[in-house]
Amino acid sequence: MSTTVLGLPAAPPRPVAELEAALLAALRPAGSVLVAFSGGADSALVLAAAARALAPGAVAGATAVSDAVPDAEVSEARRFAEALGVAWHEPRTDELAREGYRRNAGDRCFFCKSELMAVLVPLAERLGLAHVATGTNADDLRAGFRPGIRAAAQARALTPLADAGFTKAEVRALSAAWGLPTWDKPAAACLSSRIAYGTEITPERLRRVGIAEQRVRAHLADAVRDVRVRDLGDGTARLELDAACLDRLDARARETVTAEVRAAGFDAVAVRAFRSGAMNDLLAEPERYR
Repeated sequence: MSTTVLGLPAAPPRPVAELEAALLAALRPAGSVLVAFSGGADSALVLAAAARALAPGAVAGATAVSDAVPDAEVSEARRFAEALGVAWHEPRTDELAREGYRRNAGDRCFFCKSELMAVLVPLAERLGLAHVATGTNADDLRAGFRPGIRAAAQARALTPLADAGFTKAEVRALSAAWGLPTWDKPAAACLSSRIAYGTEITPERLRRVGIAEQRVRAHLADAVRDVRVRDLGDGTARLELDAACLDRLDARARETVTAEVRAAGFDAVAVRAFRSGAMNDLLAEPERYR
């Protein structure tokens, strides 16, 4: 299991025992934490590690509920926390109340994470927990385009995975060793990441993207791993499927899934292979937001 960061092959994962020791050591000094738990592989591992490293009652998870988060992700997060036996909260966040988020420039994620921290920091205080922790990993820090990391850092959120030097491959390796169901979960960024920069984010646009992705997943079921419906801002959607699924689609199946996307409210649909962060290609002057 290996990854590539900025075009360079990453080192293979460290031995599991070393990974476990490093992550638990990064968490123990915190004393108590509220984990910003999106339900993805990274924050799931942080929550599971915190439950091992810290005293009972000193750990909780919080999954933000908003128009940009699919209901299925919230439900999965709840089940995961319940299986761990840790307290779980679902606070409402209102990213759309922030003009910078709605404007959807290259720093959109800064406003999104700022809203999350504005909700979670007071929640942690009410719960008597000393810190908020996120699932930022070492690969995220090297990626070069993560405005949300800056917002979390300003709120003094802990980053135990990054502190322990965890790459994404190491997140998956330790998660698998611990038997976490999220060990191979595909990345699932919030729905706002599907909307082209410069196109205003609205509840309707978020709803349309969410419905389109649900329709495609329901049709393809286990045949697909990664699905993204990109709203390009002119009534056109770009449907991205993982390469293995795309290779298996015949002309009839391709027409069926594109019809599902059009039925969600798009005028036209293009299809191509999935690539994480592909919307960044459409961002003018990305260096401004690094």
